[in-house]
Amino acid sequence: MHHEAPLREIFGLTFNLANLLMITIATALVFIIAVLSTRKLAMKPTGIQNFMEWIMDFVKGIINSTMDWKDGGRFHVLGITLLMYVFVSNMLGLPFAVVYDNVLWWKSPTADPVITLTLAVMVVGLSHYYGVKLKGTAEYGKEFFKPFWFMFPIKIIEEFANTLTLGLRLYGNIYAGEILLGLLAASLATDAVGHLAAAVPMLVWQGFSIFVGAIQAFIFTMLTMVYLSHKVSHDH
Repeated sequence: MHHEAPLREIFGLTFNLANLLMITIATALVFIIAVLSTRKLAMKPTGIQNFMEWIMDFVKGIINSTMDWKDGGRFHVLGITLLMYVFVSNMLGLPFAVVYDNVLWWKSPTADPVITLTLAVMVVGLSHYYGVKLKGTAEYGKEFFKPFWFMFPIKIIEEFANTLTLGLRLYGNIYAGEILLGLLAASLATDAVGHLAAAVPMLVWQGFSIFVGAIQAFIFTMLTMVYLSHKVSHDH
């Protein structure tokens, strides 16, 4: 079940072309959905506009559950973008995988730890940026020494742990789902008995993977708002 990655070295840096392809496709799909849902706005939304407004209300509910809207309202668009991007990325590898010459080209971008950890670093970095911006450097720096000065190394370790768990949780769930789908697909290719035996479990697992992908998108967005609330809210 192991396939090679299409690695290319450019200017001394190694790039995974499959990752570049899949994140571009995921970005394009989210952009197309956003454009289609806002192209013909109506007072009584229907169709895809109604879906987008539901997403907006859903993310607003996530923000309100983690912080005051006065602090969290500025993160509304960020939350919508993350929720849609992570969900679309999670779904891309479910219908099929494209392997050419033992090189895996089509997969879920979130099935790669480089992608998920990059998203996690971005989220944690943004939380620090907004913490300094809204509280000031001095006040924000004091947060690392509360309630006692010796808490500083523990809080530094906590920041690294949050980054790792945020990225690896998403990666582990999506990667495991694609591995199992690959194993079931391999069973389909053996013989008629294997085809019948694996068809139903594969359909069931694909349905379950859609559920897991949606839950993981929600968890990633929720934890993003939790981390941001800890940095920008004055009651933390």
